[in-house]
Amino acid sequence: MLPLERQKKILDLLTVKKVLKITELTDELDISIDTLRRDLNLLTTQGKIEKIYGGVKLVDRFGESSMDERMVNHLEEKERIARKCSEYISDGDCIYIDSGSTTYQIAKYIKQKKKLTVITNSIPVINELMHCEVELIIIGGKIRQDEQSVVAFDYIFNFHELNVRKAFICCSGITIERGISDYNLEEAITRKKMIELSKEVFVAADSTKFGKDVTISIAPLDRIDTIVTDGNVDRSFLPKFKKTGTTLVIADV
Repeated sequence: MLPLERQKKILDLLTVKKVLKITELTDELDISIDTLRRDLNLLTTQGKIEKIYGGVKLVDRFGESSMDERMVNHLEEKERIARKCSEYISDGDCIYIDSGSTTYQIAKYIKQKKKLTVITNSIPVINELMHCEVELIIIGGKIRQDEQSVVAFDYIFNFHELNVRKAFICCSGITIERGISDYNLEEAITRKKMIELSKEVFVAADSTKFGKDVTISIAPLDRIDTIVTDGNVDRSFLPKFKKTGTTLVIADV
């Protein structure tokens, strides 16, 4: 198993159990204590785990800021991204808008679209579109109060009855090698399902997300049609994206 694969396995195990002993990890991964220590030291340096006596645990929310904080952080960039995303939405579309501070901004720019259907799990998106002509469908499931979102379960909502033309997805990390990722397993499951069901997938993500591979993998780049980001993105990513099937769009002023 490669180091990156081991480290992802460690994070996956901690996502389920929260705290693990060193002996549990060496047995589960079938590696030496020295190899495990190297992996744990790297994950600790990255701020993803915290060492405790005899074991390790996840850093709370991996340093992810709250939804309220994200709503105001990099606001100008997120508004530019949202305006650009709105250009891909046509009258009569059936679209999915994900929970997230960037995708929320899209709702502000689509209120005048005709015969538009919006499926969402975002409570702020619902509040934004409640009093316009857009037809709203909310995914059923459990409320995540800290994220102001609904995380879905198959037995509550039949995803396969949806006819979604375009999905606008958020994420917390983007890399060429591993695609898009997020911190929360439940949010990731909903995003994976909507990517599976949608004819065209857009990722709306500000430039700070690039180069990060966080806890839960959502989808590789070959499942993503377009990523819309802001002008602060590291230009070294541009030639790398040209070698993929994903279009990288930079939202200008």
